[in-house]
Amino acid sequence: MGSFFAKYKMFGIVMLVLSGIIVYLFYNALQPKKMLPVYQPSMVDKSLVDSTLHYTKKYHKVADFSLVNQNGETITQEDYRDKIYVADFFFTTCLTICPIMTKNMGEVQEAIKDDPNIMLLSHSVTPQIDTVAQLKRYALEKGVIDSKWNLVTGDKKQIYELARKSYLAVKNDGDGGPFDMIHTENFILVDKEKRIRGFYDGTDREEIDRLLGDIKILEASYKE
Repeated sequence: MGSFFAKYKMFGIVMLVLSGIIVYLFYNALQPKKMLPVYQPSMVDKSLVDSTLHYTKKYHKVADFSLVNQNGETITQEDYRDKIYVADFFFTTCLTICPIMTKNMGEVQEAIKDDPNIMLLSHSVTPQIDTVAQLKRYALEKGVIDSKWNLVTGDKKQIYELARKSYLAVKNDGDGGPFDMIHTENFILVDKEKRIRGFYDGTDREEIDRLLGDIKILEASYKE
C-alpha cells in the first residue's frame, strides 16, 4: 500500500498544482474588469459645468485648440493624437496651490516618462504674464521634459473656454475677459478619443496615486 501511494505521490502533487492554477484563472476570468467612466457634463457637479452644457448627456469631447508652448511651438490636438493625457490649469507666479500641483504633475511625469502613450498639458491662466520666455524659465526650473509635458499660453478667452466648457474644471462663471480669473486644483484625465475619464485633486498625494492607477487601467483598455 505504501508503495502505491509513493508511486502516485508526484502525480497527485502535479494535479493539485494544476487544479489551483485552473481555479485561479477561472476566478480572475469571472471578476469584472475595472473600467473608467466616460464623463459627460450631465454627470458632473453643475457648479463645474458651463450652464449651456448642464444637460449634455453624450458626445462630450475636449474641443480643438491652438496654443503656444514653452519652446514657442504651436500645440494643437494633433500633438495629442492617439495619446492619453493629463491636463491642468496653473500660472507661474502662483504662490498657493500651483507649486504643489506642479510638483505632483512632475511626479506623474516621472512615472510616465518612458511611456510613449501618455503626455501632460498645463494651461496658463495668466497668459498675458506667462510668455514663452517665462514658461521656458519655469519649465527648466521644474524639470519639465519637453517631449512629455507642454506648458501652454495663448489667447485667454480660448484657454478659459477650454477650462469651463471642455475640461469642466472651474467653479466660477466668466467670459475670459481682462478681470476674469480662474484657479482650480483639478487634474483631468483625457483618453485617446478626447473624452474625460477622471478628475483628481492635484494638491492631494493620494489623488495622484489614484490618477496613476487610472492611467494604467485606461491604457490597458486599449490593449484588449
